[in-house]
Parts: sequence; C-alpha cells; structure tokens
Amino acid sequence: MHNLRQYKVPLQRYVAMMDLQERNERLFYKLLIDNVEELLPVVYTPTVGEACQKYGSIFRRPQGLYVSLRDKGKVIDVLRNWPERNIQVIVVTDGERILGLGDLGCQGMGIPVGKLSLYTALGGVRPSACLPITIDVGTNNEQLLNDEFYIGLRQRRATGEEYHELMEEFMDAVKQIYGEKVLIQFEDFANHNAFDLLAKYSKSHLVFNDDIQGTASVVLAGLLSSLKVVGGTLAEHTYLFLGAGEAGTGIAELIALEISKQTNAPIEECRKKVFLVDSKGLIVSSRKNSLQPFKTSWAHEREPVTTLLDAIKSIRPTVLIGTSGVGRAFTKEVIEAMASFNERPVIFSLSNPTSHSECTAEEAYKWTQGRAVFASGSPFDPVEYDGKIRVPGQANNAYIFPGFGLGVVISGAIRVHEDMLLAASETLAAQATQENFDKGSIFPPFTNIRKISALIAASVAAKAYELGLATRLPRPRDLEKYAESCMYTPVYRSYR
Repeated sequence: MHNLRQYKVPLQRYVAMMDLQERNERLFYKLLIDNVEELLPVVYTPTVGEACQKYGSIFRRPQGLYVSLRDKGKVIDVLRNWPERNIQVIVVTDGERILGLGDLGCQGMGIPVGKLSLYTALGGVRPSACLPITIDVGTNNEQLLNDEFYIGLRQRRATGEEYHELMEEFMDAVKQIYGEKVLIQFEDFANHNAFDLLAKYSKSHLVFNDDIQGTASVVLAGLLSSLKVVGGTLAEHTYLFLGAGEAGTGIAELIALEISKQTNAPIEECRKKVFLVDSKGLIVSSRKNSLQPFKTSWAHEREPVTTLLDAIKSIRPTVLIGTSGVGRAFTKEVIEAMASFNERPVIFSLSNPTSHSECTAEEAYKWTQGRAVFASGSPFDPVEYDGKIRVPGQANNAYIFPGFGLGVVISGAIRVHEDMLLAASETLAAQATQENFDKGSIFPPFTNIRKISALIAASVAAKAYELGLATRLPRPRDLEKYAESCMYTPVYRSYR
C-alpha cells in the first residue's frame, strides 16, 4: 500500500494494481479486501473509465478472452482456449456503451476485468471461476479507429443479423462448455441490444444485466432505506427520472414491482407513480407511437412538457433520480424546485463517471439548505455544510452484484427471477443503520461489504430455493453460514 500510494495519478495506480493482479493474484485480492474504500475507485469507477479510454496505450497482457467477428463458426474453439474449465461467472461486454463514455469497442475489456475482480474481492467467488469476455464486432468511434494503439478490429460495428448470429453462437457455446449453471452477466451493451438480449436469453440461460437489474436493485435498496429518513411507504412517494435508458427504466420497473408486492395492486397501477423524462421531454401517452418499446410502459396520460424543470413543477415528485449520463443536468433551479415542496427531497445523481454526475454532493446539500437525502453513482468526498459533516452514500452496484452472484452460484440456480433482485434490495436496505443516517448516508459503509455480500447471497439463494430454481440439493440448513464458508479468502497457506 505504501508503494501504491506513491502514485498520485489514479491511472498509474490502476496500472500498478493490474500488474499486481498478474504477478501475485492472492496479494492483489488481500490488498483490495483490506483497503476496499481506498482501492475500489481505482479498480472500478471512476478510474476504470479512463483506463478503458486509454486501454490500448496501457496494454500489457490480455486479461480476458476476446471473441471477434472473425471467430464466427468457431466460437466454441475460442472458448476452449481458456485454461480453466470450472467457470461459475462470466462478465461479457461488446464495448458499445462503456459507463457514460460511449463506444470504446474492444477497449471495453477493462469493465469485465474490473467487475470480476469485485466478484472475487467483495463476493468471494474464486478468481479461477471468473471469466471476462469482450465480443469484438468493431467500433463506430472514429478516434479509436484512427488510434495506432487500438487493440480491436478496425471496422465499423456489425449490426442486425450478423451481430445477433454471433451472439447466439456465443451463448450456445457457453452453455455447451460450462453448462446450465454458469452466470452470464451482460455489461455495458447499448440500449437497443441490452433489452433484446436480456429478454431473449433470460428464458434459456442464467443471465443478468447489471446496468438494468443490478443498478435497479441497489437504487431500490437506497430508496427503501431513505424511507426510514423521510417517512412514508414506497407507494406514497412520487418518482421522477431524468434519463430513460437501461438504468432509468430498469430502476423504474423494480420500484413498481416492489410497490405491487407491498400493496398487492396490479403492476400497471403501480407504474403510475413513476415518471420518466428523456431527451425529448416527459414520456407521455401522446408520444407512444414514436417511443422505443422499453419506454412505452411509462407513457402516462399527461400534458407533454419538454424540460425537467417543467416536469418537476407539474408532477411535484418527492424523489428525483438522474440516470441520463449528462453532467450537471440537475441545475440550481431544478434542485431548488425539489426543495420548495419537499421537507426532505430525495435526490439520486447516478450517472458515471464523476464528470457525468447530474450534480455534486455539495450542490445537492447547498441548494437544499442541507435537507437533501442524497446518493450518487460515483464517490464524492464528505461535505461540510452548516457546521455538520455529511458523508454522501454511493449507490454502487458493487453492493449488490457480488453477493447476488454468490447466491446464484451457491444455490446452483438455473434462472434469474426478479424476486431474487427484490430480496437482494431488501437485505441491503436492512443493513443501513441509524448511525449511517446520522452521517447523511443511506447505505452501509463499504468496509463491511463481505459480510453484506454473504447476507445478500443467503437471501438470494433462499429465494431461488423457494421458487424451485435451485439445483444444489439438499438445501443447506444455514444459508448465511454456508455462503461465508464458500467465500474465497486470500491467505497464504502454512506448510509446516
């Protein structure tokens, strides 16, 4: 750690950590686990975003498996080249929408590698059971196509049939080699593919999309624990989103599902509490014909308005959530409007990396006179306002997906069901204490993350058994103890 702290530039720390992972995997995980709050922003967001942008020029050794268009017809042979046979979790991307940074093509590999190191460090999945994969179908990023250090295919992105045939061959090959119980996490695919892939393969494979489902689960947990601060039930609040992509619609759907579960009201009824604003304004029924299919459930009977500020004035939401990828979109007027009719406005600014966040923690507290209940996607430093230090919570998917993955693996689940996501959210929300709320955070500290992951794994596994999706029989008596016993811990063996 002393040597690592000598590097003042985050990207240098990232390169040093990747070198360590290559040289001494056990020590890498020991460092990451013992210094999780300091090193998480290095191996994951925000630094991993810059690493992906510059991946070609910091490239040392391939860290994952690349499947390219040129491997069509022999994808199964490419997968067989990976030396490990017993794979439990695959994270796969095609690099088309990396964080809020757009199309980074083959250089998106930094994301599966980073995600899987968190599966191990935070969720205890064995490093040898993790497989990072990038599907290289080209890139539409001109800068990369002209970059001498770009590591991928130098061609425009394949789309349509060509793309889907490759994905289908890949998904079939994974099942053939690794079986029914390997968890395939889709990561940073563009909207138009993400929803289709999830809908298509969730019936035949064990698939999970972290951008749609993981984000939704962690944000729902944040909302459930913020209710302990602002009062009321989930159904009594009104939600307004800026951004109606994978994250926005995914969170909105999970909120509606949880309200439906709590009130026994039909899901269509529950969706009416949730409103979304996209780049063309509020999503309303008069726009239905021109909307992408995943947005139509949110087109309510209302007057169309074009700006976020007008939508706030018209709807008077109690919760404002940003998933737009547009930095500083929550202006002073927007936040002041929220504060004008809410005693404790709930403001989540979730876009990553930090430069794309809709507002900073300081702005949220300053413009609401310290009344905001705030959470962000990327980390912000503690803020002093009115003589009181507030520690903003980070709605980081790393709270959910490692424990979720562990729960799926230990139960031998063969499909992901939305009730498993709700169980994960409720478990995480229950870990936030009054002490966290007093400091201004609605999430528990990351220092306890392995304990939290074990609890989440136990609740996800319990739900899988309850739904008849688990195959590991007989069911362990104490799932939490069993989860902890399955977790990889980096220790040096004593040979005496």
